[in-house]
Amino acid sequence: MTAGDVSAFLDGVMPGQLAREDITGAVVLVIKDGKVLFTKGYGYACSDKKTPVLPDGTLFRPGSVSKLFTWTAVMQLVEQGKLDLDRDVNEYLDFKIPPAYGKPITLRNIMTHTSGFEETVKDMWVGSTSDLVPIGDYVKAHVPARIFPPGVTPAYSNYATTVAGYIVQRVSGEDFFDYIDRHILNPLGMQHSTFRQPLPANIKPMMSCGYEAGSEPAKDFELVEPAPAGSSSMTAMDISHFMLAHLQDGKYENVQILKPETAQLMHSRQFANLPSMNAMCLGFYEETRNGHRIFGHGGDTLYFHSDLHLMPDTGVGFFVSYNSRGKAEISPRDALWHAFLDRYFPYEPPAGTVVANAKEDAASVSGHYIVSRRMDSNFLAVLTPIQQLKISPNATDNTIIANELKDLNGQPKHFREIGPLMFRDINGQSLLGFKRDDTGRLIAVIDYPFMVFQRASWYDSSPFNLFLICTSLGIFLITLILWPIGYFVRRHYGKPLNLTHQQKKLRLWTRLACAIDLIFVIVFVTIVSLVEKFFSLFSSRMDIWLHLLQLVGWIGVIGTLAVLWNTLVSWRSPERGICSKIGDTLVLMAAIGYSWFAIYWNLLHWGLQY
Repeated sequence: MTAGDVSAFLDGVMPGQLAREDITGAVVLVIKDGKVLFTKGYGYACSDKKTPVLPDGTLFRPGSVSKLFTWTAVMQLVEQGKLDLDRDVNEYLDFKIPPAYGKPITLRNIMTHTSGFEETVKDMWVGSTSDLVPIGDYVKAHVPARIFPPGVTPAYSNYATTVAGYIVQRVSGEDFFDYIDRHILNPLGMQHSTFRQPLPANIKPMMSCGYEAGSEPAKDFELVEPAPAGSSSMTAMDISHFMLAHLQDGKYENVQILKPETAQLMHSRQFANLPSMNAMCLGFYEETRNGHRIFGHGGDTLYFHSDLHLMPDTGVGFFVSYNSRGKAEISPRDALWHAFLDRYFPYEPPAGTVVANAKEDAASVSGHYIVSRRMDSNFLAVLTPIQQLKISPNATDNTIIANELKDLNGQPKHFREIGPLMFRDINGQSLLGFKRDDTGRLIAVIDYPFMVFQRASWYDSSPFNLFLICTSLGIFLITLILWPIGYFVRRHYGKPLNLTHQQKKLRLWTRLACAIDLIFVIVFVTIVSLVEKFFSLFSSRMDIWLHLLQLVGWIGVIGTLAVLWNTLVSWRSPERGICSKIGDTLVLMAAIGYSWFAIYWNLLHWGLQY
């Protein structure tokens, strides 16, 4: 690993990757033995101006890599005796996180992502600087539900990290942004870095544009409300100082931002889902590969995508950031990092033991799994039956297939059992392990230790829920289509409906209920589909519109009573044909199915803390 060889390698990889994946620009940094070995920008910072990416002159948004700075601030206060990792965080706050599960949340829970909070997205991104609120106001107004006991189930949480940042502010007596400047950025000489939004005037011209894709126009500067979790803007050369400090037990040049023992504690294993798999450190997470222990952190905003990796046993650090989402199905940063490791740290995984009951084990773990990082208590819980990990056995070779875990070719990975309920990618090193929790529920454990997948019950699974809602909507749609068609057919043949006045009213109410249910779902799906592209829409300003939509949804659910009444009258009317009675019954079943789905998945839950 020399500067020349790394340069030749990356120059051979990066331009093609940017072109192939429709990415405007990127920056790559490699550290070796206490110094920057290589750093270079590729493509453009802003394509319309043909501004080149400069490692020391272009700001990127590393997203959740920002959390490492917040965690470092926490550990500075821990070593000063001002914070205790195992004390109830409510003791440091001027508001109370509601009690749950009989256990308090601690900073150690927060730093290992085991606080037990559900996911939150409301007000995460805002549309203008006037919408930004102080950190304290944000954490007080957005307390999410707790869906797991603390210290048990990892579920990545931006909110919890923001609470930690607020604790830094309260305990230190300094504004969070001032604290980060004075105690981390300035001592490390990171003069072109900030957590502040909007950007300070002196570095604003250095900011890279952000893109959905390189072939599309640039987007506006992203405003991240939970700033301690992801608001930083930094150059690659600046972030090298932070990486060197963590590779050197808290020291950069003549500055010690953490005591050696504190840095070592921060980098140590703290919470593992399985002993033989990657664990959470204090803020950092393990990503061991190619025979070396590696820890680091990834980060994503809407348009910037970054990774920071540290290999303490080799003195190597690696950072990459892209300014476009691009069109890649497989993460370009993962592909680049794995190629880098394979070139400079070639590795052949050891052969696994032959498992006698591999076929039975493959069958036993098959099914649908729900990610622990999810929303449960609000209308976005509806994403749960849509986004599930499916594990299925491959009878030809006793492997299992994970549909959502993709290989570099975009195809689902195949895993072979190498030990009791421990599976490894047949084409790589990724592990997929299984265990049971205290309730006996099967848990799928992946390489990323900040979340797991819990086996879905039959009524939570994708097949059941998608069949239920699609069938219900299909029946509604057919009923509404046949309504005018039936009218014109009867008119053509002079065969009017022989119904009483009551039956005509019930028939009309039934079809109106079908229409309301269908309209509600169409509008709701349209709104949810905007989540990834227009996060700033999901703010308190949307509450009134969501409530109006939910009101429509409740009208549809209540309309099920009219559908039930219509069906009862239909079956009691001897003049009605059997086809009409069966049709009315199918509409009733569809209305009941829709109502269960809407209520069970909280689509109509009046609380809008999401």
